[in-house]
Amino acid sequence: MRPSPAGDALAPRDARGTLATVHRDPRDQWPEHARKLHDHLVSLYGDDPLPTLAASWIAHQRSANTMRSYVRGFRVFEEYAREHGTHPMAVKFTLADGFRLWLETTPQWVRVKGGQRGEMTRNGKPYSEASRANSLSAASSFFRFLDKVSDDGVKNPFDAVQRPYIDPDFSSTPGYTEQEWAKLLVVARDEHRVAAYRKRTYALLLVLYTCCLRIDALLNARVEDLGYDSGHRVLLLEKVKGGGRAKKPIPPAAWDALQDYLDGRTEGWLFCTASGGQLDEPAVWRTLQSLAKRANLPLRGPHGTKVDAITHALARPDARPDKVQRWADHKDSRTTQRYNSRKELLDDSPGYSLAADVAGALAQGTD
Repeated sequence: MRPSPAGDALAPRDARGTLATVHRDPRDQWPEHARKLHDHLVSLYGDDPLPTLAASWIAHQRSANTMRSYVRGFRVFEEYAREHGTHPMAVKFTLADGFRLWLETTPQWVRVKGGQRGEMTRNGKPYSEASRANSLSAASSFFRFLDKVSDDGVKNPFDAVQRPYIDPDFSSTPGYTEQEWAKLLVVARDEHRVAAYRKRTYALLLVLYTCCLRIDALLNARVEDLGYDSGHRVLLLEKVKGGGRAKKPIPPAAWDALQDYLDGRTEGWLFCTASGGQLDEPAVWRTLQSLAKRANLPLRGPHGTKVDAITHALARPDARPDKVQRWADHKDSRTTQRYNSRKELLDDSPGYSLAADVAGALAQGTD
């Protein structure tokens, strides 16, 4: 006697077969980073469990920032494993540790100047400590995920692999003083010939700096997220780290610049392209590089803005570290102080007083 349809529904099935027969594919719910990784891996591995498992692992992450970072690191690991003739899910400790050593000396992919569109070559600088740590962390996270979803368990080959030491007090990004920030804002406000572009750049910088935001959080905000609460103009946005929502008060100067840029627009991405699409981080990077050149300031991207905002806020005579911590959306006060300590390590250098004494002695010797 043939089992009933209900019995069929309860019977075990192959996972990939099930995905193909349900009315709605669960993969349709994946975020963009997971879908793109899945499509990339399918082009390499075809009908293999790896694309679905890797994309599910990315979709499992809490924030878009972590997703993007892990995808970038995992693709480096996957390429290494494939070039060594090993399926990424079959990597053992020896190859995992070899990956660590390979990252220390291998040049990165860079675009070929004057080459065809998308043409790349491996002649860039070796991977930085941060990039190496990211790739190793991504690969390790992937194996921890496999262990969770596997019936038999999966040993993580990266458990015994040493990671680069990342000094939390070091940052290669140059910091700006408050005077340099004012100079940058003046250039953003006054010096571009296209009014719409000028207004967008000026508003973006003011909101980013005075609301102490990460650039990825701000670029994911929409006009509908603007509001009013207890006498404050606010922006309700998703936290990039740790999940949840944050309500950020927008100071009057930033609010006025934002309204001038929006010009009555009531929906869509808060900061958008001319066609209404979402403004992306590479575009903001290019804008800030151009502004810095015109303002005769060190070149850098948008990620140093939050460091500057925290440093400047803590430097004020009436600064309350607990308030700055909440403003920065930090769960741990040590994180907030670490942002500030980078500046203190420079300001408090004994070398300045030594150099002043030497300069005075040299001046007396020439009299």
